[in-house]
Amino acid sequence: MSARKLRAAAIFDIHYGKHSRGTLHDLFAEVSSKADVFLLCGDLTDYGLAEEAAELVVHLRAAVRVPILGVLGNHDFESGQPELVRNVLEQAGVTMFDGECTEIQGVGFAGVCGFGGGFGRRMLNAWGEPVVKKFVQEAIDQAVCLEQALIKLQTERRVVLLHYSPIRQTCEGESPEVFPFLGSTRLEEPINRFRATAIFHGHAHNGALEGATATGIPVHNVSMPALQKYAPNESPFRIVEI
Repeated sequence: MSARKLRAAAIFDIHYGKHSRGTLHDLFAEVSSKADVFLLCGDLTDYGLAEEAAELVVHLRAAVRVPILGVLGNHDFESGQPELVRNVLEQAGVTMFDGECTEIQGVGFAGVCGFGGGFGRRMLNAWGEPVVKKFVQEAIDQAVCLEQALIKLQTERRVVLLHYSPIRQTCEGESPEVFPFLGSTRLEEPINRFRATAIFHGHAHNGALEGATATGIPVHNVSMPALQKYAPNESPFRIVEI
């Protein structure tokens, strides 16, 4: 007998700020009514403030009745207190990943924020100034962190949550000048090696919604601005059966 499919609803780049109060309750309630798990990953806040996260979780608690999983995005680091943002979300029952993993209804989930560096042959390498080497090392560390999370999963179905993209394809539509800051091929390697089932990322507000890794693993860009751009008459979240 085949395993029961799990409905994962994903949305990224909410950028919850001082002007967001009351605007997301209906959206969250709709997600909760249609999905088995809610992937809320990256740029959850606008300026990376704990008080922004606290306002966000008020609506999550009021509207969502399914497990919520998440990773931080670059905006969540802006004020230098990502640990506080993460703690606020975790205290509200959100499972936050930074190299961790969990299992829900037979599906394994793993996640990291990820980092930039570019794609393929044009990927930035650790050469030259120390600051360049430090930038590249962060991308390497994020890929290793993802690998360590995937190693722990014993499930056949594995879902990866990222903020940054692991492939160039879902960044198409953005200005080429910003591609190195939208993701890194280094994230793709552990995804392919551990044969993940599906990948979700955000960050590419003007990128394509769908792509695939070199081994054919589907990659979904579920950045809220991108969903609103390409499907303006639909609710800005994506449901994928795993």
